[in-house]
Amino acid sequence: MSASVLYDAPGPKAVVRNRIYAVVGTLAILALVGVSVVRLSDKGHLAPEMWDIFNYAGIRQNIADGVVATLKVFGLAAVGSLVLGVVLAVGRLSDHKPVRWLATGFIELFRSIPLLITIYAVWVGFLADYSMWALALGLSVYNGCVQAEVLRAGVNAVPKGQREAAYALGMSKTQVMVSVLLPQAVRAMLPTIISQLVVTLKDTSLGYIILFPELLYSARLIASNTLVNGQYPYVSTIVVVGAIYVAMCLLLSALATWIEKRGRRAKTGIGVASAAEPAASSTVIGSEAGTVGAVADGGADGTDGAGVSKN
Repeated sequence: MSASVLYDAPGPKAVVRNRIYAVVGTLAILALVGVSVVRLSDKGHLAPEMWDIFNYAGIRQNIADGVVATLKVFGLAAVGSLVLGVVLAVGRLSDHKPVRWLATGFIELFRSIPLLITIYAVWVGFLADYSMWALALGLSVYNGCVQAEVLRAGVNAVPKGQREAAYALGMSKTQVMVSVLLPQAVRAMLPTIISQLVVTLKDTSLGYIILFPELLYSARLIASNTLVNGQYPYVSTIVVVGAIYVAMCLLLSALATWIEKRGRRAKTGIGVASAAEPAASSTVIGSEAGTVGAVADGGADGTDGAGVSKN
């Protein structure tokens, strides 16, 4: 029986017990799903008419507009958070104490404030007439602070020998950070960066608080203004919109996986030069033979090879 470094391999009784737990847990989950489906069906939420509303051109257009608005805000927030994250990470790693303290204070402050409060404060205080920019700015500030900590951890994970070697070559601090540390930090922390971007995409749903017509806000309007069989189609709308969010997050994750694999296949570093052709052996051997012959001839007339008498 083999054992792992982290835990002992389960014995025969433990294997049986774990299988029983797995079967019981699966049956419990299936039972809960079945009860939920039955209750929703009894209340008429699963009737075909509840799903037929998505065949209307107006509702489809509202959902499409919500998706476009969501992706637009996500694009602005993604770029803003990455740029702000780089600036804050460099500031927190700075050798100048005022810059380091300012960056640290900014990061700790906005990481501690709930994102919804930040978005609402930006909207009410500065951009009341521009809900899209208020949402994008709030997302950029919060997620930029998180990305800064991710990048800082990546920079600190780079071996110190590379930094010292760069300084030994005469590179400045800016050149070392831009050319040596940040590229390796981004490559090492790329999965975490993409995961935070997925969180940013999902957090765009908070825009309904400031009346921005993103996907969740559009879904809320559809569900609350469409009456089918005396009921509002909240369940069907939530299922459809949730599937759209899942699809967008999966596409973003697939893009991240593709970028990571492409980065691994990229040829980086210093290329090894091919070996040169060896010198002609006949010339070398001929010169060495002539030298040996001269030494032998010199020894025959009583002198060494340099013409110095042995006597």
